[in-house]
Amino acid sequence: MAQITRFDPFNELVDDVFKGFLVRPLAKVDVAEKNGAYVVTAELPGVKKEDIHVSIDGAEVTLEAEVKREKEVTQDERVLHTERSFGKVSRSFSLPQEVDEAKAEAKFRDGVLELTLPKKAAAARKQVTIQ
Repeated sequence: MAQITRFDPFNELVDDVFKGFLVRPLAKVDVAEKNGAYVVTAELPGVKKEDIHVSIDGAEVTLEAEVKREKEVTQDERVLHTERSFGKVSRSFSLPQEVDEAKAEAKFRDGVLELTLPKKAAAARKQVTIQ
């Protein structure tokens, strides 16, 4: 049986015009828990290692990266079509438990950032003696 699809040229035109214009692609992130640490894997294609910044504040993790344009368009060149995006990407998320920033490790290879973020040891409760 044939499938009937409604053709809407205006919708397609709007999609083509605004694709990548209003929506910035985010780094795709996976978070796992292993051996008392969080393992964060983020796809950052086209980013150089020196253009990646990771900050940790308690349980809040922020990834920032910048994809730079490889070459500028010259005056005698005309771009006919482009889907690649350039610019800054930022992603923040909260983990269930605070991270020990001093023991955090980061590896970057083939466009994939892998963070190993050990959990901060929970502070022992202090018993207060009443006098």
